[in-house]
Amino acid sequence: MSADMSDVTRKRHGRPAHHWRRDVVELAALFTAVAVADAVANFVGHGPDGPELLLVSAVILAATAGFHTWWARRHTHAPPGGEGSDTGTRPSPTKDEAGHRAARRAGTTAEATAEATPEAPGATTPESSGATADPHGAPTALWRMRTTVRDQPGSLAALCTALAHDRVDILSLQTHPLAEGTVDEFLLRAPAALPASDLTRTVSRAGGSGTWIERADAHDLVDAPTRILGLATRTALDAAELPLALRQLLGRCTIRSLPATPGRAEGAGAGPASEESAPVEGALEGTVLRLRAPEGGVITVERPYLPFTPTEFARARALVELDTRLGPRIPRGQDVLTLPEGSDITVSRADTGDLRAARAMHDRCSQRTLGMRYHGPVNDADRYLNHLLSPRFGRTLAARTASGRVVGLGHLLWDGDETEIALLVEDEWQRRGIGGELLGRLVTMAIEAGCESVYAVTQSSNTGMVAAMRGLNLPLDFQIEEGTLVITARLDATPVSSHLPYDSRQ
Repeated sequence: MSADMSDVTRKRHGRPAHHWRRDVVELAALFTAVAVADAVANFVGHGPDGPELLLVSAVILAATAGFHTWWARRHTHAPPGGEGSDTGTRPSPTKDEAGHRAARRAGTTAEATAEATPEAPGATTPESSGATADPHGAPTALWRMRTTVRDQPGSLAALCTALAHDRVDILSLQTHPLAEGTVDEFLLRAPAALPASDLTRTVSRAGGSGTWIERADAHDLVDAPTRILGLATRTALDAAELPLALRQLLGRCTIRSLPATPGRAEGAGAGPASEESAPVEGALEGTVLRLRAPEGGVITVERPYLPFTPTEFARARALVELDTRLGPRIPRGQDVLTLPEGSDITVSRADTGDLRAARAMHDRCSQRTLGMRYHGPVNDADRYLNHLLSPRFGRTLAARTASGRVVGLGHLLWDGDETEIALLVEDEWQRRGIGGELLGRLVTMAIEAGCESVYAVTQSSNTGMVAAMRGLNLPLDFQIEEGTLVITARLDATPVSSHLPYDSRQ
């Protein structure tokens, strides 16, 4: 039986339901009370002091009833209201405060709905360009801002009050403690008509210093713990994700991996950090981070426009330590492609464990094919492979025959702020669509990694590479200098995938 539905008020077929068991219990209780009262009356009435006891009991009951009535009238059970309440509850919000809170809730609901609704391919949302609209319909803009405030009570409150005066909504806040002061990082929604200079001026008047600001987009709405956990998951699944994860964690920065210097790798922790070495615990030098790479080298992260904080340094070091503990790893999935003549080719990720098979493919390639690929002394081609196959510098796809022989390699290389694409297909397997298939998959990886463009360096006579790049159906830029052709593809179009319609996944 439901707790909020009594036996008397429940209905069956539209009529009240009566229960004879309840009636019997009530009658039994009544008879018992009468019997007890009669026994007490007989005992008191026939006793030596019976009348006096009855009189005293009546006086006590009357006094108790009077006191209860007085107490109930003085301490009412009505809900507390106003600021004079003695219960310590918060006063009711004013009309302006209630309207502001309702607007905040409406804005949050609108953002959640927009994130949960799938967008059509190629569609541009207002949030993606940094422009939004508040609940009242006025256009707004998203900003990321950092400023340093004094580490004392009331400093942050004064800053928030100043922003509220300009109708700036604080969507999220992160604090980065320093030795003196605190760096506060805000995600703001401000009126679109409010320029960045006015925002920084307001922050400066409120006590902020060293203010930095830039436009934000919908991706910045993800809270920091969720974003960091996502980056850690990607790094755990694929060692090649570490440079990308660091870049997304730290913003616009340049990441370089330097190999370990012989004779100094073991003693690097004893001296100061240099360009070729870093202490085991890493080094924070203003706008430069130096972290010990898992293979013993150095990962250098540079962000000239904004100094790193100790909090960012700790996050980056934790990500690198996670990568070090997990060791070398790449996803082991593979795709099976059926070429027009009927041959089956598998495409999968490759790393330094495939070095011997890659060198064997080099031996089968002609001097002309190797010269087209490496643009330098062909005899030194083998020493490039260890670098190219390392997940620390990018991702590699290998095309293999049914017997496991490598007949094609495609590389997606992290080159600082840019991304390079390179292909090598064995002579016997050229002109069969393998190069285009590898290229399409590499470009899709670059788009998923958030790269804005990719470039390929080849010789102007390499018509096969030019045709493969044109087959991507992406905007291309061509630059020719002394016979070297640089083709840049802008990745602002629909992601490219496999060009062969008859592939299947295993």
